[in-house]
Amino acid sequence: MKFGVLTFVTDEGIAPAALGRALEERGFDSLFLAEHSHIPTSRETPYPGGGELPRIYYRTLDPFVVLSAAATVTTRLRLGTGIALLAQRDTIHTANEVASLDFMSGGRVDFGVGVGWNREEMRNHGTDPTTRGALMDEQLQALKEIWTKDEAEFHGKHVDFDPINLWPKPAQRPHPPIYIGGGSPAALKRVVEHGDGWMPVFTPAEEIRKARTWLTEQGRPDATIIASGVEPNAEAIEANREAGVDQILFNLPTVPEAESLKHLDELASVLP
Repeated sequence: MKFGVLTFVTDEGIAPAALGRALEERGFDSLFLAEHSHIPTSRETPYPGGGELPRIYYRTLDPFVVLSAAATVTTRLRLGTGIALLAQRDTIHTANEVASLDFMSGGRVDFGVGVGWNREEMRNHGTDPTTRGALMDEQLQALKEIWTKDEAEFHGKHVDFDPINLWPKPAQRPHPPIYIGGGSPAALKRVVEHGDGWMPVFTPAEEIRKARTWLTEQGRPDATIIASGVEPNAEAIEANREAGVDQILFNLPTVPEAESLKHLDELASVLP
């Protein structure tokens, strides 16, 4: 089993390079970053966690910029999005960003994606919340075309472009692994049809076990499961291992460097 952290990197917390270096020095396998391009002031969509939206959501740095900085000071740390809000992103720009990071890092990108929850944020990007799932399905297909073909084209209902050239291609072949976030039946179906794995959040080990069984029944016993929000203790780690989890991501609070390093030391102490 592998271990990493999932966090928000902001202008008020530890710097990207310092974080990447600290994770690798302590034996962690990966760094996964949350994404929000902005937060609309209307705040109509309720925060899924309940209560007020945490301050970190308002100050989130772009994940690909942060991961690029972390890549320059590390050699083996996996660089992940957890999750990139693909339905709010331009497909071709995203293809270029992911491929560029994978090329520059020597093939260390893990591309976690999801449809998102903030409907006002989506609308500001021109995304219809009611069709974001169908849009993302086409985006994932189009990304694979771009990454694997010298002349790529895609003609769907939501994504449509004539033949294009785009280099560099990703260092990983055929492309960086795609992990689908979310705990809904639609998300699991998307894993089967478009993903290399599943990224559940705050999901009990027993539910993950059921999902693993279902994925196997659907012909996807190879799907990687990366569970985030797992409590950093031996009991929770073992329960997730038995449920078929391949990697655990511990939540890292967004705090200044000294406090961040202290948290990382505590998390590293529970690694098997």
